[in-house]
Formats: sequence, C-alpha cells, structure tokens
Amino acid sequence: MHPHPATTVTETKIVMSDPTALGVFGLSMVTFVAASQKMGWTSGVTYLVPWALFLGSLAQIWASTIDFRKNNYFGAIVLGAYGLFWVAVAMHWAISLGWLGKIDANADPRQLAFACIGYTIFSLFIMIAAFEANKVFAAILVCINILLPALAISILMKGTAIGELSHKLAAWSELLISLLGFYAAGAVFLNSYFGRVLLPLGAPLGLIRKGPAKTGA
Repeated sequence: MHPHPATTVTETKIVMSDPTALGVFGLSMVTFVAASQKMGWTSGVTYLVPWALFLGSLAQIWASTIDFRKNNYFGAIVLGAYGLFWVAVAMHWAISLGWLGKIDANADPRQLAFACIGYTIFSLFIMIAAFEANKVFAAILVCINILLPALAISILMKGTAIGELSHKLAAWSELLISLLGFYAAGAVFLNSYFGRVLLPLGAPLGLIRKGPAKTGA
C-alpha cells in the first residue's frame, strides 16, 4: 500500500494598514466643524450631526477596530473612546432637536456637562500615555483636557461671565485640536506612504519608561 501523501498547509496572513491617519482625520474634521459653531462662524447644531456621526464616530471607531486587530493598544482605546463620545454627542443633539420625538419635560441637557467631566478624567490618563507616543499627540491631549472641562463649565454656568469665558476657551481649544489633528493625520499618512519621516511628530518625552519597573541590585 502506498502511504498517504503529505498534506500541504498554506497559511494566509492578512496585513492591515495603519488606520491612525483616518481616525485622527475624523477627529480633526468633526472638531473643525464644531469649532466653527463655537467660534460664531456658523450657527446651530443641525448640520453638525452628520459630521459627528460619520467622521467623529464612524471613522474613529472603524480605525479603532483595526488597531485592536493590529495590537495597537493606544490607538485602539483612544480612537474607540472618542469615537463613542461623538456618537453620544450626536444623539444628544438629535434629541435636543426633537428628531427622536417629543422631548421629556424633565430632560436636563446639563447632563452633557457631567459626561464631559467623566471624559476629562479618562483623558488625563490618556494624556500621560500620549506624552510617551509623540509630541503632537501629547499636545492634542492637552487641548482635549482643556476643551472638555471648559465645555462642562460653559454648560453648567450658561449665561454667566464664567460660562461665556469657558465657552470661548472651549472654542479655541477645539479649533487647535482640529489643526493639530490635521497635521498629525497628514504626517502619519505621508510618513507611512513614503516609509520615512517627512513630517516629524516629535519624539516621546521619555518621562515614563515602558516595561516592568527596575528592581534594585
């Protein structure tokens, strides 16, 4: 009898590109459009909803899922967290506009302020990690940690001088986030495409070393 022929096993590896540029571009676009409203260049939030849903949320969440598959922990968590934030904000706007039906008489839009406070707490942790990613991402996270509490204060103290000042601070910080994000998205795209650094993102600050803590001799 002839022995069974050897079975040939072919392994197919799917290589996925870095989605960071797309995710950061989504963040940049939605913050740019939203900043135009806060700066007074445009008015209302009706036409902000599609940008929040498709750029702020869908682009970032999709990029997050790719980063999870690529084991890019930082990108997966950051893009996913902020992508979900924009889903919730879009829903908040849609409810306030009456798109989902009659608004409950007890509805309190100030709850968005507490969501911003919660995201500020988490963003402080993300900022620490961003310091060890690159300087542009670190600057974006610093601005996010100015934007979120400023938004919370502007909502909770609406109609007061402090509320107006916080609104202006939120507007300028959001605009800066978008501009830094456009640069970061462009830098990641060009650097990845050409395989070398064309636009620098800045070296990590090197304040915290990754890996297990060193033990004494």
